Amino acid sequence: MSRVPPVVGLVAHLGRGVQRIATDGVLGRFRALPRSVGDLDAAYLSALMGRQVASVSVLDGDAGTSARARLALSGDGVPDSVFVKMPAETVATRLMGELGRLAATETRFYRELAPQLSGVPGAYGSAFDAATGRFVLVLEDLAAHGCEFPDTLHPIDAGRAGLIVELLARLHATFWERVPDWLYTASGDTAALLTGPLLKASARRIAERTDIAVGAGRFIDDHYRAVARIIDAPPHTVMHGDAHPGNVYFRGGAAGLLDWQAVRRGHPGRELAYTLVTGMTSEDRRTHERELLDRYRDALAASGGPRLGHDELWHRYRQGALYAYVAALITAGMGGMQAEGIALEGLRRAVTALTDLDTVELLRKSL
Repeated sequence: MSRVPPVVGLVAHLGRGVQRIATDGVLGRFRALPRSVGDLDAAYLSALMGRQVASVSVLDGDAGTSARARLALSGDGVPDSVFVKMPAETVATRLMGELGRLAATETRFYRELAPQLSGVPGAYGSAFDAATGRFVLVLEDLAAHGCEFPDTLHPIDAGRAGLIVELLARLHATFWERVPDWLYTASGDTAALLTGPLLKASARRIAERTDIAVGAGRFIDDHYRAVARIIDAPPHTVMHGDAHPGNVYFRGGAAGLLDWQAVRRGHPGRELAYTLVTGMTSEDRRTHERELLDRYRDALAASGGPRLGHDELWHRYRQGALYAYVAALITAGMGGMQAEGIALEGLRRAVTALTDLDTVELLRKSL
């Protein structure tokens, strides 16, 4: 009987996503939001940005969980270029976005939370249509401002990892135990019912086509919902939720974070483990992770957050390596979300961390 409410919630969640996409197919062209990057004309952008845009042209673009493009602008008081995000073109990718509430989360983040933070791309305007799930998000063009963008194949050294953990500390301190009601834990999401089956399917695919041994995580695959609740135990703060190297940038000697579509509430141990495991080589992580956690503790307290105990944070960090494994396995196993080389390297680091930190045994004892 205890499974009924989550299952009902998942069905309702899926139903809402399907309904939005169906509504968009029938009525979307009659609603106010543009349907593609090519539809973002000067009149629409002027209204959204509150600035007089005279001309718009597309510089370049790509696609992932959303459609993304850089636009050149001219006009009165407008930037020379902006970065825009809109819904993905395919129905399957849009449904995945609906499952994660990606559009609603990111547009709301920029409206309500981003103004309180540093290390976040500036926002010029956003819109979200709850009936169709369509959205438009207009951000500063980081590529035009000399920013550096790492990825998993170009690991972050200890110095830059320190800048990232300090940025996370400022984020976490800002919202420590005062998380907005609309944010939920990763384990509390109704879509988490799908995570266990996805882990098992991903593990089979990885075993069939790579030499990466993912057997160390089998206990997590089999008991995902139970162990996920362990790493999401309070105290809570606002987490970026997806702070891997591809969502990090560096500008003027400071770190920043982009792609705020997976913002969640949770304990910092989850976020710190995910960031350091995916961002650093396994050797560098082993060498520097304790000092980086201490640097985080100092920065959290200096920014107005609590003084976390050394042993307490180390314990939660070791548990939190579960998240790096889960995210990396599904990304690599299901495909389509990252380039294969990046996804597989992230998975190798995540599996290594499970062993280094004895995460599975720690979780087993905590059940």
